[in-house]
Amino acid sequence: MISYKPLWETMQKKGITTYQLIQQGIDRKIIHNLKHNDNITMLTAEKLCKIIGCSISEVVEFIDD
Repeated sequence: MISYKPLWETMQKKGITTYQLIQQGIDRKIIHNLKHNDNITMLTAEKLCKIIGCSISEVVEFIDD
């Protein structure tokens, strides 16, 4: 299972809001997918890392079912 919990923790630490992500070109549908642990593309994950200034491990984690 995929979890985006690290993303929300990283954003909180860095003081970044979802509004700022939207302003940087992350679609509202992507924000919805992230909040519900739905799939996103690797291109989107890369864009998130660039916007936030973090590594992929600070965005997503894989949890055994």
